[in-house]
Amino acid sequence: MKLKKVAMGITVVMASSLLLVGCGSSDDSSKDKKSTDTKQTETKKTAKTDGTMTDGTYKLEEKNFDDKGWKGFMSIEVKDGKITKANYDYKNKDGKLKSEDADYEKAMKDKVGTGPQEYLKQLSDSLVKNQSAASVEVVSGATHSSDAFINYANQLIQAAQKADTTTISINNLAKMEDGTYKLEEQNYAHGYRVVFNMDVKDGKITKSDYNYVDKDGKLKSDDADYEKNMKAKSGTGPKEYIPALNESLVEKQDVAAVDTVSGATNSSNQFKIYAAQLQNAAQNGNTDTIKVYNLVEAE
Repeated sequence: MKLKKVAMGITVVMASSLLLVGCGSSDDSSKDKKSTDTKQTETKKTAKTDGTMTDGTYKLEEKNFDDKGWKGFMSIEVKDGKITKANYDYKNKDGKLKSEDADYEKAMKDKVGTGPQEYLKQLSDSLVKNQSAASVEVVSGATHSSDAFINYANQLIQAAQKADTTTISINNLAKMEDGTYKLEEQNYAHGYRVVFNMDVKDGKITKSDYNYVDKDGKLKSDDADYEKNMKAKSGTGPKEYIPALNESLVEKQDVAAVDTVSGATNSSNQFKIYAAQLQNAAQNGNTDTIKVYNLVEAE
């Protein structure tokens, strides 16, 4: 099998006035929060389970600035169940955008042939065009940003599928917390859905268990007929590529470094997208099972 390569008041009167204003603001804030929570609950009630997206604006933000002083943010707009706009960029502590940083643009473009002014737009345009994170084209010279974009786009699409407009917080650069992190697709495609468990100990991935299950709980990696048919067509089957992907993640400890299995490119890409999402969950220490209402095309 061939492998390729997240001032105090001045007078008592003023002090009293401020206190009254403060109380009023607190009440208003509380009312606003209740209103937001109510709207969010109502929105979630409209969520579907078939993988189609609910109209709205969905947002994601990184919490931490990288070593160059930037942190990413992203949003998508959904109208009539389709992504009509995507915006992906980075900002510094002054709120300035990487896409508008002329010095950064020049330095990066001179080195790799592209800069944020180009690749950020290319990635966003690709998502709108393809309507799928997995189908977004990686921009040559901006592989790391492309990988992050694909991961974040996937999580925003999942939010739209659940009609959840809560801003997603990515604790990027944080160490993964120990625990078992789980992800499960909810809809079957060709008789199977993905189940993915990842164990973290001492901040390291110690076990990766990615597979597909049918309605009887049987694993795709144990399906002899599926194995035979796929292997005859592409040179590999679930019995080979599934453990290869799991082993590669544990060995490399880096999703971007996971080897793509020749003959199982789509499954390899899907594995990487879900693994990146589980790593983000581990960085937040969130062990709630991630439920993915995946869209299943007509079979």
